[in-house]
Amino acid sequence: MLNKYISREKYESYEDFNDNFKINVPKDFNFGFDIVDEWAETEPNKIALVWLNDHGDKRNFRFTDIKEESNKICNYFKSIGIKKGDAVMLILKRRYEYWLTAVALHKIGAILIPGSFLLTEKDLTYRFTAANVKMIISVADDELINNIENALTHSPSVQFKAILAGQKPGWIDFDKEYSKESSEFPRPQGDEKVKANDKMLIYFTSGTTGMPKMVQHIQSYPLGHILTAKYWQQVENNGLHLTVSDSGWAKFGWGKIYGQWICGSAVLGYDMDKFVPSLLLKVIESSKITTFCAPATMYRFIIQEDLSKFDLSSIHHCCMAGEPLNPEVFYKWERLTGHKLYEGFGQSEGPVLLANFEWIIPKPGSTGKPSPLFNLKIVKDDGSECGEGEEGEIVIKDVFNNYPVGLTIGYYNDDNANKILFKNGDFHTGDNAWRDEDGHIWFIGRKDDVIKCSGYRIGPFEVESALMTHPSVLECAITAAPDPVRGQIVKATIVLAKNYSPSPELVKELQNHVKKGTAPYKYPRLIVFVDELPKTTSGKIKRDTIRKTDSN
Repeated sequence: MLNKYISREKYESYEDFNDNFKINVPKDFNFGFDIVDEWAETEPNKIALVWLNDHGDKRNFRFTDIKEESNKICNYFKSIGIKKGDAVMLILKRRYEYWLTAVALHKIGAILIPGSFLLTEKDLTYRFTAANVKMIISVADDELINNIENALTHSPSVQFKAILAGQKPGWIDFDKEYSKESSEFPRPQGDEKVKANDKMLIYFTSGTTGMPKMVQHIQSYPLGHILTAKYWQQVENNGLHLTVSDSGWAKFGWGKIYGQWICGSAVLGYDMDKFVPSLLLKVIESSKITTFCAPATMYRFIIQEDLSKFDLSSIHHCCMAGEPLNPEVFYKWERLTGHKLYEGFGQSEGPVLLANFEWIIPKPGSTGKPSPLFNLKIVKDDGSECGEGEEGEIVIKDVFNNYPVGLTIGYYNDDNANKILFKNGDFHTGDNAWRDEDGHIWFIGRKDDVIKCSGYRIGPFEVESALMTHPSVLECAITAAPDPVRGQIVKATIVLAKNYSPSPELVKELQNHVKKGTAPYKYPRLIVFVDELPKTTSGKIKRDTIRKTDSN
């Protein structure tokens, strides 16, 4: 399967990989037919999805099952008039129906819009209207359903509302209705034929400022995640991969469906009620996953557990993304499990852009090296390339000369944002970093997160990393707080670990600790202790919220 889409599978070194890796995109590529149905035809009993929840329910799905169930959903969509180009929002948490419905939408060429179950009425109204959503399919959660119904009073584009695993007057019983349909669905032809450059997916970004942007992807997007799954997550044919993510996040597309299935790996769909480290570890142990990916935040909580109580020997490879990895977490995970953590970097706008690939020995705290296909550089404000050790923005150069597979085609209906995104024909990530003498990239933070104190430029990540080496710190966020003398000062907002309490003595101890762990001028002059940090629905720390509070 994989060899249909890449120039070759094995490489001798990172340099060989970077120079020679290519992806072949058939002009009518369709993930549903060309990946899911192809596996079903060639290996009918091949496992695609292992699904379980916290209540003892468990189901295994072969690719044959995914094919047949998604075909039923295709036929149901066709019967009510959902067709190519129509926008359908799914808020299905980690229910197995998400995989079935997503594949069906891809087959018919409708536009999939994943949504988080944490969305409010205001969030939903904005999304329904901005994306011209025609149908909403939701899990049976009372608060969520109430928010949706309130939002629908202001959303005339939505013609259909369906509920999953429940019943409600006025709502379509989705499971009941689609299960009546035929499991045969021929590939659309003529005007309904789906091509590789047709729109496939819109992610609403979980940005830390402003209203979310609508990231557009086309049908070839899943092929870009060969980089993500095969060469960073190192998933295995007939293995079992777990990326911890809700279906409303772009991370789900990164780790729970596209690249993994192209590479022949099954995915574990753990439909957790909430994140409990000990329960997750039990699932990892009992399911015998082979590859594992989670955000750095989760690793920080997991390593607080007694890992000696769990058999994690089935795991062959571990990686993380979503936020920078503090070296202290890297070292402790390696000490407890014997595995290095292979950090990667990317955005909702594409597949993995930087990563510690299999030929790279990770440097704790570094995001690795650029992915092939992307002419990625660190550049100054004037567009010139930075030298070693110089801070600049992560930019993909000259994207329109050879458009990278998997990269967004731009933000939907937002010309101003696209002018910034594609300034001078380059793709601007908005993230700052620097490159060392070995070509490793070190993430600094969003351009807006950089602190300017007494003429110094301070990246939040390096201070956070220094703080995280102190045993009292469970989580922290470094931001700029306004100061009449220095302009800005470094502020630390800290969640303490168990058995620690706030005190003036602890503040002084932490300040001195940072002075020893990094340049002394970077220490936090202001430290505040909180019970939790403000985060986006995808788990990223909302530093902008902290800054706004300080400004007010």
